[in-house]
Amino acid sequence: MSSIPAKDVIYIDVDDEITAIIDKVRASQSKIIALVLPKRATTLQSIVNMKLLKRSADTDKKHLVLITAELGLMPLAANVGFYVAKTLQSKPEIPELPEGMAAPKHDESEEETATLDDSPAISRFAPTKAASNKPLAEDDEDGPIELDNTPQAIKPDAGHAVVGGGAAGVGHAAQSVAPGKKDKKLKVPNFSRFRIWIIAGGAGLVATILLFYVCLAVLPKATILVQTNSEAVSTSLNLNLSTTAHSVNGDTGVVPAMQQKTQKTLTQQAAATGQKNNGQKAGGSMTMTNCSGQDVSLPAGTGFSANGLTFISSQGVVVPDSSYKKSGECNNNGKASVNVVAQAGGTSYNLAPTTYAIASRPTDVTAQGDTMSGGTDQVIKIVQQSDIDDAKKKIESQDTAQIKTQLKNQLSNGGYFAIPATFGSSAATNASASAGDQAENVTVTENVTYTMLGAKEADLQKLIAKAISDDIDTKKQKITDYGLDGAAFTAPSSTEGASSVTMAVTAIAGPELNIDSLKTQVAGKKTGDVKSIIQSNPGVTGVDVSYSPFWVHAVPGKTSKIVLTIEKPKTTKKSNADQ
Repeated sequence: MSSIPAKDVIYIDVDDEITAIIDKVRASQSKIIALVLPKRATTLQSIVNMKLLKRSADTDKKHLVLITAELGLMPLAANVGFYVAKTLQSKPEIPELPEGMAAPKHDESEEETATLDDSPAISRFAPTKAASNKPLAEDDEDGPIELDNTPQAIKPDAGHAVVGGGAAGVGHAAQSVAPGKKDKKLKVPNFSRFRIWIIAGGAGLVATILLFYVCLAVLPKATILVQTNSEAVSTSLNLNLSTTAHSVNGDTGVVPAMQQKTQKTLTQQAAATGQKNNGQKAGGSMTMTNCSGQDVSLPAGTGFSANGLTFISSQGVVVPDSSYKKSGECNNNGKASVNVVAQAGGTSYNLAPTTYAIASRPTDVTAQGDTMSGGTDQVIKIVQQSDIDDAKKKIESQDTAQIKTQLKNQLSNGGYFAIPATFGSSAATNASASAGDQAENVTVTENVTYTMLGAKEADLQKLIAKAISDDIDTKKQKITDYGLDGAAFTAPSSTEGASSVTMAVTAIAGPELNIDSLKTQVAGKKTGDVKSIIQSNPGVTGVDVSYSPFWVHAVPGKTSKIVLTIEKPKTTKKSNADQ
């Protein structure tokens, strides 16, 4: 028997062209082919495409059944003689040709097209009882078409034509399939729903794997706190940092230092707040009366003041003494006059005749001014010294935190421990205008040099070790933390390249434990094993182990997931060197 299946099912895509459909039909080796059409199968809504498909099937001696429920395709299928079934389990039949549509002619031109819009009114059709006079091939071995491949009893039925296998046609005696139970196992599956289930299942599997990975590899952590017999000892040291020193001197506290510098140019502008009247100066004549008992000489530039305003004499003058009455009363006849000019311009100096006081003279010489005139106003802005000082203060108040960080990083990169207390600055100041100059504002520029000192960590550790050597048992304890990270520094005085610094630190002495080595030893261990391993080290008095999240019951295998901390002493004693 032949291994080639007698019947085949081909699914047509909505975008398939007629040539692609014909190729699929030709590629099938079955004699009976069910074409499952998609909704809105526009390719087969052309009578030309229908005829091309029919001709290709006839040439290859294949029988096609269109699986579709679209009413618009029925007249076209009837016109070319195609069998149609609504589902793969339905009985295939040639639709009835609507009234007004000509019966199919095999020699009509392939250029003629008839789409759904071109056909006569197509609103209904019925199965034909004898749709074709073409006889069925009598040598067909397959028998009637059963599209769902379900064996059924064949009963004579003159009312319907049945698609025969091979070359069988409607010329045979009409037969119908007896009703019976369909084999659901052979039902064509819904591939769209199947794909959705496959995708959903795959996504669920990936999510489950990812969840397990996060729960078992990412989230687990272990926190281990180790208690020891460590002691904390505080001490205070006086250091003399020097850039010219070459070695540490434990007796004098001299420490070799490195000075790091950086220069910044800072500019600040301030508005001028002073005023000056550049108007014309008033002037006039001043008459003096001398009752001093002797002649009085007044040099040029002598000041005469009234109402808070001062006039200056333009030349020197000698005022003769007045005569006196027999009773000793002054006759006020010793007089002299001199021209005067206002000390500053402005209309405020235009004074009426009044009495003036003479600078540096007692009241025995008096002055009477005439009308002062000629003063005019012309007020201008001038820079005051306070304006310059305000601009300097703004520069000095600028945040230097970024500069300090920069200097600390530079010292650290050079292998030095930065001491922020030694931070200092010096500036060269330049102002765009001097006090008294006419200007709307003044700009102050400062070229500032910032400095900071640093020392080698090893040198500082030597001094700390020497200071607390008498406070620890060096046979059982070692300094595990010199306390430099929390050290407090003060710098009472600093000079170029040198500074006197006070350093206060709290060092810790106790058993020397290698944290990285302990992590490696306890990785993957249970709580009991962890405590046993760590407590076997001298000086360890206790071990606390905790896990997270709640489902973790052992230390993770990765050391990066282990947080191991050595507890610091809760009490601190003061070094004997400070007492």
